[in-house]
Amino acid sequence: MTDIMLSHLPSGERSKAQKHSDYRSKIVSNYQPLHRELYNLVPRLCFVPSFLKAINENTEDSFRSIISEASPGVFVFDMLLPSFCEMMLAEIDNFEKWVGETKFRIMRPNTMNKYGAVLDDFGLDTMLDKLMECFIRPISKVFFNDVGGATLDSHHGFVVEYGKDRDVDLGFHVDDSEVTLNVCLGNQFVGGELFFRGTRCEKHVNTATKSDEIFDYCHVPGQAVLHRGRHRHGARATTSGHRVNMLLWCRSSSFRELKRLQKDFSSWCGECSCEKRGESTDKYVKALHAPQA
Repeated sequence: MTDIMLSHLPSGERSKAQKHSDYRSKIVSNYQPLHRELYNLVPRLCFVPSFLKAINENTEDSFRSIISEASPGVFVFDMLLPSFCEMMLAEIDNFEKWVGETKFRIMRPNTMNKYGAVLDDFGLDTMLDKLMECFIRPISKVFFNDVGGATLDSHHGFVVEYGKDRDVDLGFHVDDSEVTLNVCLGNQFVGGELFFRGTRCEKHVNTATKSDEIFDYCHVPGQAVLHRGRHRHGARATTSGHRVNMLLWCRSSSFRELKRLQKDFSSWCGECSCEKRGESTDKYVKALHAPQA
């Protein structure tokens, strides 16, 4: 299937995709996993019972029974077992050790993080696909249907690391996703709070922040944060210790296609909503930093 899809891409994109495929193949064929059970998602080994129960019932009421909306559009819930977090941390350490020993040059998660790793690149892509399709998409269908939550069909999964000799903080930005899952894996750390400043479409990404859009979240190992990719956010400095987070950027190809034809995003963009109501933004406070796409 991968070969068929590659053959239909424009020549430039096909060459880039082939290089990435070769890159992944080289890693998978040489890297020896520490915990092979991680590579096939076994729900009872991954998730806390309350999360599994809600997913199995698969109703809006069951999701709302375990998920709190900490701020408009920011949903928080207990998700991962401590034992699963520990295995993931050990697997990441093992991969980083292999990278150091082999001097293999790996791609980092994005342009903003100098540390961390793309989980899809060393064999966890199938596991993360299942996580998105069977666990995140049902929730997103309820809470993020206005940005394609029901049609999530691809992902970018990675971990980021903060602390001494790692990244310290993360600037104000939006994600290349429709829905973002962010789960803290651990360890002991101080600081690193996520700060949110309202959801914006591409046209309004640099506009002012309303006072009711300001929200800070303190990470808890095993606890998940789910939000729209266009929800502007950043991470404050991790002042001590070592913090590792797993992120899953979930995307919808059908929503992205439809979005190209739209001009009004008032159902989820705070600024489009204000314009539709004819409100002035003069009373709103300015964003702390200019967001980056």
